[in-house]
Amino acid sequence: PFTPGMEAAGDVVELNGADGVAVGDRVIVKLRHGGYSDEAMVTPSQLTPLPSTFDYAEGATFLAAHGTGYHGLVDRGQLQPGEVLLVHGAGGGVGLAAVEIGKLLGATVIAAASSEEKLEVARARGAEHLVLYSREPFRDAVKRITDGRGADVVYDPVGGPIFEDSVRCIAWGARLLVIGFTGGIGLARTNLLLIKGASVLGVRAGEAARKNPAIGETRIRKLLEWAEQGKIRPNVSHRLPLEEYAAAMQLLIDRKAIGRVALIP
Repeated sequence: PFTPGMEAAGDVVELNGADGVAVGDRVIVKLRHGGYSDEAMVTPSQLTPLPSTFDYAEGATFLAAHGTGYHGLVDRGQLQPGEVLLVHGAGGGVGLAAVEIGKLLGATVIAAASSEEKLEVARARGAEHLVLYSREPFRDAVKRITDGRGADVVYDPVGGPIFEDSVRCIAWGARLLVIGFTGGIGLARTNLLLIKGASVLGVRAGEAARKNPAIGETRIRKLLEWAEQGKIRPNVSHRLPLEEYAAAMQLLIDRKAIGRVALIP
C-alpha cells in the first residue's frame, strides 16, 4: 500500500542506534511519502527541530511551502530590497510563504488572489498591495501600482494564462519564477522576454537541496531562525482528524483553504 504525506511533525518515540536524537524530541519530519500516519520510521537526516513558537500542525505545514518560497526568492530570484514582488495565488500555502519572505527581504509585495478573504490574510502577512483577479486584470493593476514600471520578480504557482499575462507587466531585468502550474502550462512569449531582458527560472526546492545539500542546510537554518523570532508562520486554515484526509484534500481541490490544511492524528 502507498501512504501519502510528505510533511509531518511530532515526537521521537523510539530509537534504533541513531545519534544526535533523543526520545521526546519535538521534530519536523521531511518525507517523500508516509506522512498520513500515526508513526513514521525515518533517519536522523530527515528530522528538523520544531520551532518553539510552533504547534505540531504548523510544524507539519512549514518546510515545503516556506522552503519553496525561500529557494525561489533567494536562491533563484535573487530578490533585492526595494524591488517589486508580484505573488500569484497569494492565498495558498506557497503564495503566503512568498508574501512573508518577500516582505522580510525588503521587497514591495503585490499579492494577487481569487477572494477578498485570501487577500486579507496576505495583507496581514505583509502584502502592501492587493489585487483581486475578478476585479481588475492583474497586469493593469501591476502597471498602475508601479507607475508603469512593472514587477521585478514574479512568483507564479498558477501558470497558464496567469504566466502569459505576467510577462506583460514586468520591469527590465525581471525574473519570472515558475513554482507550479495548477492553472495549466503557460507559454512564454520570447520576444517579450528579450525586450525586457527577463529570465524565466524553474524552482524545485527539494531537488535543489538533493543536488546541493549545502543549499538546503542554509535554507533550513534561516527559516528556523525567522520562525524562532516570530517573523514567519504557516497559516493553517483547517485542522482535520487524520481519518478525514479525503475531505482535507477536497478543501485544496476546491480552493477553500487559505494557506495550509493539517491532519491531526
